[in-house]
This record gives sequence, C-alpha cells and structure tokens, in this order.
Amino acid sequence: QVQLVESGGGLVQAGGSLRLSCAASTSIFSIFNMGWYRQAPGKQRELVANINNAGSTNYADSVKGRFTISRDNAKNTVYLQMSFLKPEDTAVYYCNAKVVRSEYWGQGTQVTVSS
Repeated sequence: QVQLVESGGGLVQAGGSLRLSCAASTSIFSIFNMGWYRQAPGKQRELVANINNAGSTNYADSVKGRFTISRDNAKNTVYLQMSFLKPEDTAVYYCNAKVVRSEYWGQGTQVTVSS
C-alpha cells in the first residue's frame, strides 16, 4: 500500500502562486506515473497534469502555461507549481500515483483563489 500526502494548499489572491507537494511512501517511486487532479464543488474530478516515470508531462488546456508539474525521485515527491491563479482554479487538489494495475490517491488539499 502506498500513502500519498499532499501539502501546500491554501488561500491566495487571483494572480498569485502556490506550490503543491505530494510525498509518497514507497521505495520504488521512480517507476510510478504521477498526476494531479482537482475537483471543484458540484463538478467531476478532472486531470490537471501528469508526469510519467520518464519525465514526460501532460497538462489540461486550462492550466497550460500557468502550471508546472515536476518530480524529485530522490525525495519521492511530485510537485505542482501553480502561477497566475484564477478563481476558477479553486478546488480540492488530489495527488495520484499509478503503476501497473495499481492506483493510489492522496487525501486532497484545498486551493482557494479569491478574486
């Protein structure tokens, strides 16, 4: 069982920045494909960005050019740098880890962007 612990959420004004972190409790973090998802009230959970075990990244159109996903395999951690935040970025952000047939989720961290 892999535990994912997110941190870094909070309240920020529009145009501001936040960096989310997700620490994984596994010694084989480097083989995991990692991602960040978000869920706003009344909406379905959606992919924000992901990064595979080779370091290739993918972003939702709504965050391209504003968010950057990265990983540090030595620290078993994946990051989401969020800049130029908008009120519509307000959501609970979840860390996701996938390897072979297994998938794990973090507990989520709230990001609130005020206008």
